Amino acid sequence: MENNCFNMTPLGPDAHNTLGTVCIFGTGDFGRSLGLRLLQAGYSVVFGSRNPQNSSLLPKGAQVLSHLEAAQTSRIIFIAVHRENYEFLSAFSQELSGKVLVDISNNLRKNQYPESNAEYLAKLLPQANVVKAFNTVSAWALQSGSLDASRQVFVCGDNCESKQMVMDSARSLGLTALDQGSLLAAKELENYPLQLFPLWRLPMYIAMGLTAAFFIYCVLTEIVYTFVTEGKDHSFMIVVSIANRVFPIVSLIMLALCYLPGVIAAILQLYNGTKYKRFPDWLDKWMLCRKQLGLVALALAFLHVLYSLVIPIRYYVSHHRYIYTVSQLKDNKSLMFDNSVAWRNDSFYSLGILGFGLYVLLGITSLPSVSNMVNWREFRFVQSKLGHITLLLCTAHTLVYDWNAFLYASRYRWYLPPANVLSLIVPCIVLVLKLILITPCVDRVITRIRQGWERKSAHAPHDTSGQPLAL
Repeated sequence: MENNCFNMTPLGPDAHNTLGTVCIFGTGDFGRSLGLRLLQAGYSVVFGSRNPQNSSLLPKGAQVLSHLEAAQTSRIIFIAVHRENYEFLSAFSQELSGKVLVDISNNLRKNQYPESNAEYLAKLLPQANVVKAFNTVSAWALQSGSLDASRQVFVCGDNCESKQMVMDSARSLGLTALDQGSLLAAKELENYPLQLFPLWRLPMYIAMGLTAAFFIYCVLTEIVYTFVTEGKDHSFMIVVSIANRVFPIVSLIMLALCYLPGVIAAILQLYNGTKYKRFPDWLDKWMLCRKQLGLVALALAFLHVLYSLVIPIRYYVSHHRYIYTVSQLKDNKSLMFDNSVAWRNDSFYSLGILGFGLYVLLGITSLPSVSNMVNWREFRFVQSKLGHITLLLCTAHTLVYDWNAFLYASRYRWYLPPANVLSLIVPCIVLVLKLILITPCVDRVITRIRQGWERKSAHAPHDTSGQPLAL
């Protein structure tokens, strides 16, 4: 088979007119679900089965024939059987000549065979037009109408008209068909469903590592220290107080980590004087998972909000307030209103509310259904400019809460600084570096580099004065 669209084997002028009848080889869960969905879309469905008499589980309205008879009813045949059973197709290869065979199979593990299942099928039936598709859609997704599952169908094949027929059938089912190229991409498509959150692993490892580290740190400096030096058991604080301290700390650091790789990339471009030099692999991987880093950070911020809402009804807080009130009454004292404390508290809450509101906006715009509705400039404005404002607000929220903690020696328990102070290191570094990068003199150079200008490059275009031109 040719692997380009210009030298394809045509299927004939009536190819698209014969899609009224679709054939499915295989009567398993996926075959039945696909058949039901095709019937609902208005297709006539014919199942090819080893035992046509056993058809009680098949959707009502579908016809069941032997494989040979079913193959003669349609130009497009969905192969809903496992690779191990492909051999039976060779018995009637003559009848399958010129047919579009849609391989929907998957394997038990990645790279299980030397070649993909679709390529193996194409070798068995060289006269057929094999297309890989529908393997990333589950039977449950087809039964539920794709309302609660992925709507994307990846399609690859060597014959463009065959691919178009399959993509048309996918769209008629309300799915989104995406052309992935020739049949060489089939191996990647077959590995895709076997991946377990590939872009989420690094963010989850970072979140779990930071959470564990700060949890141990806070327990050591707030629980163990108090018990050792004062003999007081404050272990009950682990459940709410320590958790509500750790979650916002990790959330703020992870939000800063979303924007740190962009800053590093800009610095590298400035240093190299070109955008055509590859970034290190670790930076590429880091930049690819920024969306997941942000969503995990948002989830931790949600936990912080929920934990904060229960603070007024905690027994520890109400008991502490009661003891304080009683002591004031006994001493016949009253606490005077402090205007500076009121400003600080209101600023703390206001910055937190504004920061969390923009945090949620960033999460919403990262959803495909939302990001597809905005252009690139709008998306970049929200994710970049508003993202840095969000980081600034959240950092200010933490600063107002405990901005001067590092000034008092009593806060350094066992010579360890407060956890809130440590949480400010990465965000402040990112904000300072970003502030430097957006200054006009630096930003102008970065913009020129990203437009193609190269510093001291023999290949850069020059004007008559010999100076490189800004492209």
